[in-house]
Amino acid sequence: MMKDAAKITLEEIQRPIAEKIRGYEEYIASTLHSDNKYVASINRYILGNRGKQLRPLLVLLSAALHGEIGRRTYMGASLVEMIHTASLIHDDVVDEAYIRRSAPSVNALWHSRTAVLIGDYIFARTYHVCLQNEGWDMLTEVTRSIHEVSEGELIQTEQTEKLAMTRAVYFDIIYKKTAALLGACGATGAISVGADEEQTARMRAFGDNLGIAFQIKDDILDFSPMEVTGKPSGGDMRERKITLPLLHVLEQSPEKERKRLIAKLSDVRNTPRNVDYLCRAVVEGGGIEHASRCMAEYKDKAMTYLGTYPESDIRRSLAGFAEFVLSRDK
Repeated sequence: MMKDAAKITLEEIQRPIAEKIRGYEEYIASTLHSDNKYVASINRYILGNRGKQLRPLLVLLSAALHGEIGRRTYMGASLVEMIHTASLIHDDVVDEAYIRRSAPSVNALWHSRTAVLIGDYIFARTYHVCLQNEGWDMLTEVTRSIHEVSEGELIQTEQTEKLAMTRAVYFDIIYKKTAALLGACGATGAISVGADEEQTARMRAFGDNLGIAFQIKDDILDFSPMEVTGKPSGGDMRERKITLPLLHVLEQSPEKERKRLIAKLSDVRNTPRNVDYLCRAVVEGGGIEHASRCMAEYKDKAMTYLGTYPESDIRRSLAGFAEFVLSRDK
């Protein structure tokens, strides 16, 4: 039986499909195999520093809910994970980031040119394997979400210059940046085992709603102390990003105070102490509580889609998965 939500571990969530996860690890290692020692060494480093691998886990659990996990599921899970991984490698180059998951990033160890090329290699290799094995349906699902991610990033970049965020634009951004890929994970798992269109749509909606809640959780964590998350508080505001906690306070503030907050945010690159002022305004203005309520609403929406399935170990693992990703503190 699954433990209380606060005590759920990744190992417990994985337990019903532990053997399949081992099979997936063997599959993805073979997919990224290269006879070239230089390329192989970079690939080994990437495979050894992948974090919790939540996205492929969602693919595997979604597949298990609808059928028997096999090589097509492994292919779908690797497609999601490797496209996401390649995107992160490219992001680190653009952001000049030299740490990823507490370890040196690829561009820190092999320089930016190599990082861009290995990201391209992973994209191409993953696509090639998928197309070679008649994975058009899964490739169509995942690539749709990737273009959404890119568009979401572009819209957010525009908003950091305009500082004119609205609630509709905020939710459009987080759907595209985060939720669309989690929705694709849910759908891809179902597709991989031959689920029907209704079941596939149900798992896409589960992932979409969980993804929105996931991103709101990230936005809340941005206001947590550095000793909790390991990152400076207010990182989004240092980049002039308006996320839900601040957006709520802006919406509720009198015009004069709203203009003061926007002015503080506008000048944050020249006056870093403005971040402390904005963080206090968010906390005192109820921004964290509002965002937490919104996160819970989207989590509840996600859970309604699971409620249409009979009780099983896999359904409990999917419910545990949702609790796990939304109860994290970093």
